[in-house]
Amino acid sequence: MRLDVLKPIFEGKRPVILGFGREGKVWLDILRQLRCCPEIAIADMNPIDVYDLRMPNLTAICGAHYLEECAGYDLILQSPGVIVKNKLDSTAKAKILSQTELLLRTKPCRVIGVTGTKGKSTVSSLIHHFLKANDMPTVLIGNIGVPPMKRFDELDGGMTAVCEMSCHQLEFIHHSPDIAVMLNLFPEHLDHYVSFDAYAEAKRNIVRFQRENDVAFVNSDILPVDCAGNVFSAAFGKDADVWTDGGAIHLFGEEIPAEKIHTRLCGRHNIYNIAMALAAAVKAGADLQKCLDALPSFNGLEHRLEFVAEINGVEYINDSICTVPEAAIAAVNAFDGADCLILGGMDRGISYDVLGDFLNTGVVETVILLPDSGKRIGRLITNPSVNLMFAGDMESAVRGAAEFAKKRVILSPASASYGFYRNFEERGRHFKQLVRALENK
Repeated sequence: MRLDVLKPIFEGKRPVILGFGREGKVWLDILRQLRCCPEIAIADMNPIDVYDLRMPNLTAICGAHYLEECAGYDLILQSPGVIVKNKLDSTAKAKILSQTELLLRTKPCRVIGVTGTKGKSTVSSLIHHFLKANDMPTVLIGNIGVPPMKRFDELDGGMTAVCEMSCHQLEFIHHSPDIAVMLNLFPEHLDHYVSFDAYAEAKRNIVRFQRENDVAFVNSDILPVDCAGNVFSAAFGKDADVWTDGGAIHLFGEEIPAEKIHTRLCGRHNIYNIAMALAAAVKAGADLQKCLDALPSFNGLEHRLEFVAEINGVEYINDSICTVPEAAIAAVNAFDGADCLILGGMDRGISYDVLGDFLNTGVVETVILLPDSGKRIGRLITNPSVNLMFAGDMESAVRGAAEFAKKRVILSPASASYGFYRNFEERGRHFKQLVRALENK
């Protein structure tokens, strides 16, 4: 679809681009092509040299109070990494426009939206994989690394855009996708939100604005939801419209036996992810058998229960994407045993009680704890048979793992990476680098 359709939204307006990361640069490129705004500003904590950007009527707002200064503009073009919280009042928040909202408002093609605290990248990628296997024109965009509007001019009515949607991308939307997938909901990103309820409400926007012909797949633990669409329940371990016990998949009353589900993905929880991806793809018009035939060729994603190496009979698994306790538990349960688990990172104040209870069963022999949250997790582990090791950094943690582990080491931090790494990807790659260095010794 041509960008010209966006002109009525921006014509004569004074927009400010909030945050100049990946999405901020796409915003600027859109405005540069539209050429219909008398003034454009970029607001970011870090300095920006607008002269290098070579656009007329472009100004920069930088420094500690950059957020507050956005309120005077007509439109606030959101980047999902910027923490708003209570720094903007309700009048200013009403001016916020996200790329996800712009995509859903203009609806250049059918949109499948996927959200959830965990699993959304895997499920989005799987749906995209299944649609391609059915020769259905499709693009994969959103939180997975491609800003929602980056490929806008490629979209047309015959395509399906599979869009991974984070809580930040959903927070200020007023439209919902044609097919919505809401996988799960755990306490997360509480450093970005005033409460868990605020985080949950942002997530629920994926279904809140659906129309009567739209479809939603929602984990039964989250139901009911305020939604005009056709809602299908989903569950792990209990009956629902879409459910699995980690073996067979039950889809709209039909059973797909476990022996027909061939996948390289590790873990029973990934059977649930496969079930949700199959459900969404089938509702989009894909043939179920073609999807199942394509499943073995899906390799999974980096940093998500990723096999790194086997050294001296010990497997090393990179699950750096794990930032909540429930995901760390799922990582351990994904295998027939994990005698060494590396935990810890940025302490955001979330509860680790459920993880402490799990580890006190002795299911993991050695737990290696990284700063800062590792200290708090360690205080919850009271079973004397669990070997606790406190490591000052990842290098020490990997050395300790190599010393104690007999079968399998999993990096599944249950904590954010910030303050120690730029993101979970950098953390995972550092872990892999250190593990591979062991092979050369």
